[in-house]
Amino acid sequence: MRVDLFDFDLPPESIALRPASPRHSARLLLAAGDAPFQDRIVRDLPGLLRPGDVLVFNDTKVIPAQLEGMRGQAKIGATLHKRLGLRQWQAFLRNAKRVRDGDRIDFGNGVTAVAGPRDEEGGVMLRFEGEEPVELLLERAGRMPLPPYIASKRPTDERDRSDYQTMFAREDGAVAAPTAALHFTPELMTAIEKAGIGTETLTLHVGAGTFLPVKAEDTDDHHMHAEWGRIDQATAGRLNAARAAGGRLIAVGTTSLRLLESATGEDGIIRPFEDETRIFITPGYRFRAVDGLMTNFHLPKSTLFMLVSALMGTEKMQSVYRHAIDGGYRFYSYGDSSLLLPNP
Repeated sequence: MRVDLFDFDLPPESIALRPASPRHSARLLLAAGDAPFQDRIVRDLPGLLRPGDVLVFNDTKVIPAQLEGMRGQAKIGATLHKRLGLRQWQAFLRNAKRVRDGDRIDFGNGVTAVAGPRDEEGGVMLRFEGEEPVELLLERAGRMPLPPYIASKRPTDERDRSDYQTMFAREDGAVAAPTAALHFTPELMTAIEKAGIGTETLTLHVGAGTFLPVKAEDTDDHHMHAEWGRIDQATAGRLNAARAAGGRLIAVGTTSLRLLESATGEDGIIRPFEDETRIFITPGYRFRAVDGLMTNFHLPKSTLFMLVSALMGTEKMQSVYRHAIDGGYRFYSYGDSSLLLPNP
């Protein structure tokens, strides 16, 4: 499909630079089947779902994967995006032309790494020196890796260490937050439980590749980034049982959706999964696992806008986004949310 079919005009002032406070006070645009759109609030969510439905969250934890260092007199920026081994990470480098294979980069606070070979996506392997776990090194020298559309407008600060982490964060490894879940609070989770709505968690370590633009003119020519995920056998069993009992699986975020679809066979059965996925969902895809999606508002011509267009229809999503822009909804990672429920 032509990538320009997924383009739209977004005013710069629509991009949120800070999240709503409290988190569940963010706006929520409900698009359910052919019904008129509804402008709601995230705290209304329990009343918009049915008893027996299951919300599926991603429990990945964002690590402070943004580093600033020096290679000699050259300033080098690094964003880690994929773990390769105990002390090796693949990274996107700023000023990468100043770094060669074997060069040592000093990130300060006693944190150093040696550059290795480049990959086909332009990333560079970094091997961190010393004996301390890399996670401890990042806590000392790293910053939260805010998306470029926020980082280009303001510096990262201490508040982002909590703002850019969901309440479900448990498994270290993401370099971008599963942002749909940023809207949830203990108060909202209590209301969800009282409404008879189930919850489950899985793990997909979101990579920096999620921010890479689609440069191809046709979706067939786009090379999708890989992300590692896991669904254990017990979780898969409970999700299958919920669907068999008539409940709907509502993915909280595109990351949860992509992993659920990766783990589900043509027969609609969700199976245990522990591997990388490069699933690229575009219109024409037949969904196997999910019945709905709660997600923030995405970039023009992005793989994520293509995904929601596959779920709801491209014309429908263009209409949803026009409504959101005209109505003053806030976009992207720290922005407002939508609940997308396609016709059965």
